[in-house]
Amino acid sequence: MGRRILLEHDNVSGIETYEVYRKQGGYRSVEKAIKKMSPEQVVEEVQKSGLRGRGGAGFPTGMKWSFIAKPEGVPRYLLCNADESEPGTFKDRYLMEKIPHLLIEGMIVSSYALGCNQSYIYIRGEYMWILDILEKAIAEAYANGWLGKNILGSGFNLDLSVAPGGGAYICGEETALIESLEGKRGNPRIKPPFPAVKGLWGCPTVVNNVESIAAVVPIVNDGGEEYAKIGLGKSTGTKLISASGNLVRPGVYEIEMGITVEEFIYGDEWCRGIANGKKLKACVPGGSSVPILPHYLVCKTATGEDRLMTYESLADGGFASGSMLGSGGFIVFDEDQCVVRNTWNFARFYAHESCGQCSPCREGTGWMEKVLNRLEHGQGNMRDIDLLAEINKKIEGNTICPLGDAAAWPVAAAIRHFREEFEWHVNDRETSQKRNYGLVKEPSPIK
Repeated sequence: MGRRILLEHDNVSGIETYEVYRKQGGYRSVEKAIKKMSPEQVVEEVQKSGLRGRGGAGFPTGMKWSFIAKPEGVPRYLLCNADESEPGTFKDRYLMEKIPHLLIEGMIVSSYALGCNQSYIYIRGEYMWILDILEKAIAEAYANGWLGKNILGSGFNLDLSVAPGGGAYICGEETALIESLEGKRGNPRIKPPFPAVKGLWGCPTVVNNVESIAAVVPIVNDGGEEYAKIGLGKSTGTKLISASGNLVRPGVYEIEMGITVEEFIYGDEWCRGIANGKKLKACVPGGSSVPILPHYLVCKTATGEDRLMTYESLADGGFASGSMLGSGGFIVFDEDQCVVRNTWNFARFYAHESCGQCSPCREGTGWMEKVLNRLEHGQGNMRDIDLLAEINKKIEGNTICPLGDAAAWPVAAAIRHFREEFEWHVNDRETSQKRNYGLVKEPSPIK
């Protein structure tokens, strides 16, 4: 059985309540940090752990913390990014819903380390029932002296609030989140200045993902070096994976970084293989914004080595033959699924969610959606496939925030690995149209 750190007690009855959470060792990290450690020592332990941001970027958390400016007399803020809107990703939702006090404990320790006296959890607008869960848990933390004035008699004060977003994917980008929290339209900011220097209300700010902040708890409890022993290389610790699609057992799993992708898909402890006895066709390993992998590159790299569940291994070969771990939104497709239809569906999402601030993204995502719509419904031509590739080049690297890249990469990878499937939609339009009404199945490119 793989080691579970964050989800060790997720099946304990009543773990969402303060009493049960406390009995399972909850808030020990707060006691240790505030009573026995300086803020600098907490930051040092997080640096030793090798923890990388679990929201998708994978940037070292301790390094990010070390960048925060500390001007005299200016407040600092910690923002938890709970705006989990990436299609295929739902692990933060699970953690907040099942073990809300784990996130709150992590927020307290992290705020202490960063010198923050006011922190916020910015939660996705569609997660309103979780907002209620979090606010109840926060009220319990206040009632038991873990939040508020003079925590544990240390002189450290912290207020924690939950702020619901408006249901915009773009607010998952940290500067757009800050704009939204300030009451403005959630448009990404031009950087520099970076949030660590000028963030919320012009003050130094750190923005971290739910899972990243929760991981601070075991790091402080057991030490950064112990945490770093889990995993492989620069991919340390455990990672929550949102497994969905055509799997026997989809769900949220906590894995030790470094297990093979094949073991994760087919192992009895994990997903137990492809549902209904079908063959594996493709996989999107890190959420909708990362490149898709064809079946022959899912479990093996282009050089024949085992593909591992790590940042480095999933990116092996670059975008020519690799992908990204991203947010851990692991989507599996069986032989009956249509890559063109899936790509069109993703493109529809990004066209809808673009904030419109950058013209390459505003216009490009709309064009990609239209062209893919034509191809999927048997109304496209061969020029459309090359047109998609050209649109991608105009978007990638030409926008303020990564949404443009997130929209472009999946389309480029789908064409690169499944071009014959796109061509089938052009060459056999009648069958393509019938397939949209469930009258026929699309030929599988699996060989």
